[in-house]
Amino acid sequence: MQEIQTDAAPASIGPFSQGIVDGDRIFVSGQGPVDPDSGEVVSDDIGEQTERTLKNVAAVLEAGGSSLDAVVKTTVFVTDMSNYDAVNEVYEEYVGDPAPARSAVEVADLPIDIGVEIEAIATTDP
Repeated sequence: MQEIQTDAAPASIGPFSQGIVDGDRIFVSGQGPVDPDSGEVVSDDIGEQTERTLKNVAAVLEAGGSSLDAVVKTTVFVTDMSNYDAVNEVYEEYVGDPAPARSAVEVADLPIDIGVEIEAIATTDP
């Protein structure tokens, strides 16, 4: 296993890696809508939060030698399922075709005050 660490995504807020490369798979820890430069949540708007979250996922993937096009599975955590359609609108712009397998789960809370968090599993790009 090899740890992925990049300044292009927010630092981990606990005892976990931003991502791990294991064989030909990359496992990206849950990313949220935090600007990696300022350390601040980008917005209260769920669309803007989703976009920043996916940019952070992409940054970890790229640091590990992969990309959003190689994602095979994601899990989306939202604090309000009424935001599901708004999250999907942005998500659809970022994922490849075919779209990865995915679960979406409403959660009561996330470690910081955000509306969305996304984790991913990808293959390493050839």
